Amino acid sequence: MDVKDIAFPHLEIYLKNVPKSFEVFGISIAVYGMVIAFGMMAGVLLAAYDAKKTGQDPDIYWDFALYAIFFSIIGARIYYVVFSWDYYKDHLLDVFKLRQGGLAIYGGVIAAFLTLFIYGKRKKVSFFQMGDTGTKGLVLGQIIGRWGNFFNREAFGGYTDNLFAMRLPVEAVRSSDVTLEIMSHVEEGISYIQVHPTFLYESLWNTALLFLMLWLEPRKKFQGEVTCMYLCGYGVGRFFIEGLRTDQLLIPGIGLPVSQLLAFFMSIVFGLCILVFEWKFRKKKN
Repeated sequence: MDVKDIAFPHLEIYLKNVPKSFEVFGISIAVYGMVIAFGMMAGVLLAAYDAKKTGQDPDIYWDFALYAIFFSIIGARIYYVVFSWDYYKDHLLDVFKLRQGGLAIYGGVIAAFLTLFIYGKRKKVSFFQMGDTGTKGLVLGQIIGRWGNFFNREAFGGYTDNLFAMRLPVEAVRSSDVTLEIMSHVEEGISYIQVHPTFLYESLWNTALLFLMLWLEPRKKFQGEVTCMYLCGYGVGRFFIEGLRTDQLLIPGIGLPVSQLLAFFMSIVFGLCILVFEWKFRKKKN
């Protein structure tokens, strides 16, 4: 298996020469970055389209996107650095080397919601109405953005032989992502590992979530219901998928995956509590 190949043998998909980057006028461009950028643009376009469809001003979402994208990138980087501090404390300059990777989606999501809260206060627009529209764009961006991990050969899980099992050349992945459990299934003379494509699981889960959110929009009972659906739905999926990954960011001193805890406490509990409260409040009010 060549170092640039990626295969899904049980699906009979064999991809040759999948690039991590390419050059334009001597400048190296990471495919990961292009996929993330495309995901962001697609998300903003969907949010603007949905705003127009629901009688809102699309220009507000274009304006908000400028702030949200900027601060989300910062938030994603801070999150990653904080929970990888054992490395960065001895390599401080590497904190600014984004081309080497290291953006954690949960940091970006947290930053996006904080930016929305501040933006809503300053512009006097409804946080939950913008949330209902913006989260559709956010989840679309996540659906597309996860494929950046595909090109980077990262964000995969442990060994599996299921239908979606993915094979990657050992030389193409970070050694820190390859566990002893994975290597125990690598026979002598074999140059690849076979793992869970967790980026694919999350992309498919989020696709189902997006359709659910679009279905809910015209049927919602209160502003913020779609936002809560996103928090609950994304949290459930991320909680289980994160448990499969080999590159988990752990809480120092505890050793628990921080993204799993956030998925439970921030998304599942928070989103579900708001939904239950609003449903009961509305029922009593009516």
